[in-house]
Amino acid sequence: MSAPLLIAAVVGGGVLLLMRRLFPRQKAVKLLRYSGENMRGKTVIVTGANSGIGKALAGELLKLRARVIMACRDPRSAEEAAQDIKKQAGPENGEVVIKHLDLASLRSVRNFCEEVTQEESQVDVLINNAGIYQCPYTKTDEGFEMQLGVNHLGHFLLTHLLLDLLKASAPSRIVVVSSKLYKYGHINFDDLNSENNYNKAFCYSQSKLANLLFTLELAHRLEGTGVTVNALTPGIVRTRLGRHIQIPLLAKPLFYLASLVFFKSPLEGAQTPLYLACSPEVEGVSGKCFANCEEEELLPKATDEEAAKKLWDISRRMVGLAD
Repeated sequence: MSAPLLIAAVVGGGVLLLMRRLFPRQKAVKLLRYSGENMRGKTVIVTGANSGIGKALAGELLKLRARVIMACRDPRSAEEAAQDIKKQAGPENGEVVIKHLDLASLRSVRNFCEEVTQEESQVDVLINNAGIYQCPYTKTDEGFEMQLGVNHLGHFLLTHLLLDLLKASAPSRIVVVSSKLYKYGHINFDDLNSENNYNKAFCYSQSKLANLLFTLELAHRLEGTGVTVNALTPGIVRTRLGRHIQIPLLAKPLFYLASLVFFKSPLEGAQTPLYLACSPEVEGVSGKCFANCEEEELLPKATDEEAAKKLWDISRRMVGLAD
């Protein structure tokens, strides 16, 4: 055996072994089936709907006759995705609307919400799906660490600015996509913006924990309004979310093959957010987290009411909502 082949075999075996340890093979996901009329007449906003889970979710909602607003940073990519999901859904389905939204810019978030409130008479479901994962240290337009800014603060402001419309459309729902990687983070209130130290893995976990604490506090504040909010962890899904992760060249083909075995497809990853957006089983349920369409038990740090309230107040000041 030649040296390159031997090296490839060793590296490949190591990758497969590591994948088995990190990502135990997930049981098959049962695809949901709802009536074709399930979402007729309802307007659903999906952030990051041009790829991955967001695109698959938008496609499923379109089949259910929903009016889907694809809130995306890249209009060209969004247009290509829209054409694709419309083709897959076939005729006599819902409607697709593309709107520009850059969660790394609070001005863009405000412009998006102003446009939506002026043009839409109702918003029945808001799905906070877009995210960025373990990127190099960069900042948003307002100077926030990028993962905190996009994954938490951008969606925090987006949700706040659409609350009046969601309340007027009640019963309505908010769905927040988090991650099981929240387990490896905590809210660093002493350096929330990672000015003193940047660890890309920690910052992602911190942002996903922030999603859960936001869901917890928001649920309390929405009691009695007819608006519910729930979070979810989709599991490990084959998407472009991990594009910033560096994989050795020789290991890339093997990593791809392993992902086909151990990771969910985008459609499988979209099942839990679809469930939370559509299912009558979760009508009136709020402040919970779900995985594989079942309620998930969270670690105590994700149900810490004091931390949730503190993060809420700080986030309001950071996005310019504080009095």
